[in-house]
Amino acid sequence: INRATPKTQSALLEGMQEHTVSVGDRTRPLPKPFFVLATQNPLEMEGTYPLPEAQLDRFMFKIMVNFPKAADLLRIIDTTVGTQALQAKSVATGEQLSHLIEVARAVPVATHVKEYAVRVLLATHPDQEDAPEKVRQYVRYGGSPRGLQTLITTAKVRALLEGRYNVSIEDINAVAFPALRHRIVLNFDGLADNITPEKLIEAVIESVETA
Repeated sequence: INRATPKTQSALLEGMQEHTVSVGDRTRPLPKPFFVLATQNPLEMEGTYPLPEAQLDRFMFKIMVNFPKAADLLRIIDTTVGTQALQAKSVATGEQLSHLIEVARAVPVATHVKEYAVRVLLATHPDQEDAPEKVRQYVRYGGSPRGLQTLITTAKVRALLEGRYNVSIEDINAVAFPALRHRIVLNFDGLADNITPEKLIEAVIESVETA
């Protein structure tokens, strides 16, 4: 995503938010379901166009991919340098995916869990009374309302995957890292001290849980 020009990024992000694509004076709707998976290499800087914070906020999750383990590397070799051609197989239709999305949306969330998620988000802001000391010291901007929506939406999905039809505080904590790490903007001190968003999210969860 960071190798695309700002104009291309803007067109992609329109599709993500508005579910439409504009070409000249014509706007075309995108089919449902529509979602974007984007990758970027943190080691490459030359010729890249980093996304502004407001555009990063459009992405639901930021998932860090570790270097493959030995078993994974062997599978990569077996599936990419052999004579057998790779074939992608369909595992679900768009209609089935849309149904699963509606099922996840219907998962109930208790009021105290919603309130907990709100406290977690607010605690990422340095100007909030309940923000932990690390956030006050190292954060420039905290999570957005989209971050709160992501906490609740993805916690519902996690609850279903765990075989439950109700969302717990543990679900909120589990999704907090991928949901918030790209929505927390460090200040100069945070960058200078090599503070990571993960450390700040840990501090937030610890402070909110004990509140």
